Amino acid sequence: QVQLVESGGGLVQAGGPLRLSCAASGRTFSTYLLAWFRQAPGKEREFAARITQNGGSTYYAASVKDRFTISRDNAKNTVYLQMNSLKPEDTAVYYCAGSLYTLLGSSTSAAHPTLYTSWGQGTQVTVSS
Repeated sequence: QVQLVESGGGLVQAGGPLRLSCAASGRTFSTYLLAWFRQAPGKEREFAARITQNGGSTYYAASVKDRFTISRDNAKNTVYLQMNSLKPEDTAVYYCAGSLYTLLGSSTSAAHPTLYTSWGQGTQVTVSS
């Protein structure tokens, strides 16, 4: 299993940007499909974005599409989530997750959390209005 550690969370004003990072160690990073999920207080964990092993395909939840960008640097064993135009409803604990699943097609969302076997501990993002 790959070990994942998120960083970069914090308090930001609505409309501002924030970039999350997730550093990995352990098994070969480039073999993992990676995703970001988030969980707000009292709500279920929800999918935000995912990226394929070579970075060639990304997929976003409708709630973050056109505001968030997921990327990865396999040389640095790191996945990123650039978040722009943040809204108070983006407030949540953000988790990165890894899966050895290989997509059958680039349009596959791979949004279900049960696909992912490696999880970080989470980083808090708070957006003030």
